[in-house]
Amino acid sequence: MGVDLRDLIPEKAVRQVNDLRELGGRVIAIDAYNALYQFLSAIRQQDGTPLMDSRGRVTSHLSGLFYRTINLVEAGVKPIYVFDGKPPEIKSAEIARRSTAKQKAVERLRAARERGDEEEMRKYAQATSRLTNDMVEAAKKLLDYMGIPWVQALSEGEAQAAYLAMKGIAWATASQDYDSLLFGSPRLVRNLTISGKRKMPGRDVYVEIRPEVIDLDLLLKTLEISREQLIEIAILIGTDYNPDGVEGIGPKKAYSLIKSYGGLEKALKVLPGARFPVDPREIKNIFISPPVSEVQKIEWRHPDREKVIELLVEEYEFSRERVENNLERLIRSLSRTSSSRGLDKWLG
Repeated sequence: MGVDLRDLIPEKAVRQVNDLRELGGRVIAIDAYNALYQFLSAIRQQDGTPLMDSRGRVTSHLSGLFYRTINLVEAGVKPIYVFDGKPPEIKSAEIARRSTAKQKAVERLRAARERGDEEEMRKYAQATSRLTNDMVEAAKKLLDYMGIPWVQALSEGEAQAAYLAMKGIAWATASQDYDSLLFGSPRLVRNLTISGKRKMPGRDVYVEIRPEVIDLDLLLKTLEISREQLIEIAILIGTDYNPDGVEGIGPKKAYSLIKSYGGLEKALKVLPGARFPVDPREIKNIFISPPVSEVQKIEWRHPDREKVIELLVEEYEFSRERVENNLERLIRSLSRTSSSRGLDKWLG
């Protein structure tokens, strides 16, 4: 879910990206689980079911990962995928909520199929997306064969991605959620893995989705708050660690309270009905000092053409022609980089 800060983000803190090439040369740490779930949701058949091989194994995530990553590299972006580790114990309520929501979606999908309602089938099929350990391992294997680096987080992937950006290893993080800003990422790129034309839910209307870059310093300066205050605003709204937030408190009211009272402790004195599943200080500490792993070196390597074909074509039954054509795109992109600014430097 993540915290919803959209209504709080000032326009001056956001830069629209009209062409992926505007991000060329930038190292971007991508929240891998967020991206894979986006692929699972967006890459589906007409009735809403995901792409699958003849053995019934879902392949939508691999399709999105392969083709979208090539698009990024072709634009000059240097992606690093960051995978979630063990979730913090205080996230258990949100994990339970998501499980319940998926189960309800499964039931509604079953009813929609019985009615033959294709629109409802598409809607609820997307909501039932699950990312299994086998799917994650296949994604990591594909990235290895493509020569694209990935990092295993100790806990939250967005926290690890933010750490890479704070250390200067990456220029920005990429996710649909805003949490990496709370974790301290200097920049957040949204819509990186889903840009392009997308159908509006429940409507036969398509919109153009473009990447956008949110600058944390500009955000804080414009709102005249600190990062700690931004975290406190998020706690009032609701985070993955306290999903319900405080009843009746949205982004603007939370901002007003923290600005007026200077911090969460004083603001809560005028909210006597506020209840939290865990101590708010513990939630705040997760964002300020999350468990992360030290990363000494990130390497981009030449793709292993045979291994990619073996995995996607021979194992998961992708179209050989399409995989080979896109591998050529990847190789050509690296060749152009080699001639323009030194492939070894780019890959190193």
